[in-house]
Amino acid sequence: MTVADPDPLGAEPLAIDEGARPAVEADLDDLVTLAHRAVDEQGQLRGGALWARREARPVPAERSLVEALGDDERLVVVGTIDDVAVGYGVVAVEPLRDGERLAVVEDLYVEPDGRGVGVGEAVMDLLVGHAEATDCVGIDALALPGDRHTKNFFETFHLTARAIVVHRSLRPTAPAERAVIRPARPGP
Repeated sequence: MTVADPDPLGAEPLAIDEGARPAVEADLDDLVTLAHRAVDEQGQLRGGALWARREARPVPAERSLVEALGDDERLVVVGTIDDVAVGYGVVAVEPLRDGERLAVVEDLYVEPDGRGVGVGEAVMDLLVGHAEATDCVGIDALALPGDRHTKNFFETFHLTARAIVVHRSLRPTAPAERAVIRPARPGP
């Protein structure tokens, strides 16, 4: 439980209950909405336009999230405040060439208004716990260049850079400067 900052007018501080739990099929609508928001937000950052076309969860996201929910090699998590979904995460367990296994955070997103109160940490704790429980040698996650908040967040879980991906656009207008165009989807 987290207690918000006291009201400057002297009112009692509000108690909020933040946490995370494994997602279930009934969470699908919330997961889809959160996934679309994640791609929209991250797609605007430096490197985000190409990320949205290559590494991000495909939009529309429903089909891939249904697959993730049914995949024994993945864990889908919902982050909540007072039992309302405000974030989510997905971790996949991938085989390595030597037979060991690596956990890869495919998705991690918390609504802007839900950040800074422990929701992301609760989601990440479950993702890391899944990696440990499935005997992975480590856990990888991706942060876009210049996204200090995400990088710093991952560092609190002892994730550090092990590779840097570099890119050169071969188009007249760099992908980061173009709008990300996605199919229309129903609103929240």
